[in-house]
Amino acid sequence: MKIVVIGGTGLIGSKLVAKLGEHGHEAVAAAPNTGVDTLTGEGLAEAMTGTSVVIDVSNSPSFEDAEVLKFFETSTGNLLAAEAEAGVKHHVALSVVGTGGRPDIGYFRAKIAQENLIKDSGIPFSIVHATQFFEFARRIADGATDGDTVRMPPVAFQPIAGDEVARVVGRTAVGEPLNGAIEIGGPERTRMDDFFRDALIAWGDKRTVVTDPHAHYFGAELNETDLVPGDGATLGEITYAEWLPNNPAPAQ
Repeated sequence: MKIVVIGGTGLIGSKLVAKLGEHGHEAVAAAPNTGVDTLTGEGLAEAMTGTSVVIDVSNSPSFEDAEVLKFFETSTGNLLAAEAEAGVKHHVALSVVGTGGRPDIGYFRAKIAQENLIKDSGIPFSIVHATQFFEFARRIADGATDGDTVRMPPVAFQPIAGDEVARVVGRTAVGEPLNGAIEIGGPERTRMDDFFRDALIAWGDKRTVVTDPHAHYFGAELNETDLVPGDGATLGEITYAEWLPNNPAPAQ
């Protein structure tokens, strides 16, 4: 069937397009650089023609509170309207574990707004809540860096490989709509500070990880289980130690 992947040229989107194509589906990568812009609506009607499923893995170019909210409200609204007009049968969205519990965090609040639009659209849907991706570990460390130290909170952390996220999202997309959400996370649960302490050593990075209960992530202090899935979540199989040799971090 024809499946349109919004954000189809990005990290998860490109993996999805490849995996769906391998399974015989017509997977279309939709993004501004392929002529489809969900913010302006450009190319949406054409992309939706003959489409059975839409997978939205797009992300805001800005994480500033007002900008990220505007992005998800505008892009999701435009996308759902085009889907309704075209008769799309299944909308799948990739979201973040913990969004519902922390509406005080701007990015999470924007994802809640996105999810509410989806739930209220009348289009059958599935939402996949994922933990942080291995691929973003260095970016997270850089965002927490102060000089030669990386300040991390001692909270539970359970990141997952992007390939496994794409596999679960793809499997969800070709199945029956859940009209609800599932959670996915990595196979190992550790503490965020311990994970990055080990990761920096593995990277050969000379920065020092400092445990700081008041360290911010997405602009806020974290509670113990904000970033990890609950009982019944789908867990990946690839550990970070297994993933890293094939995905080395750039030299410092």
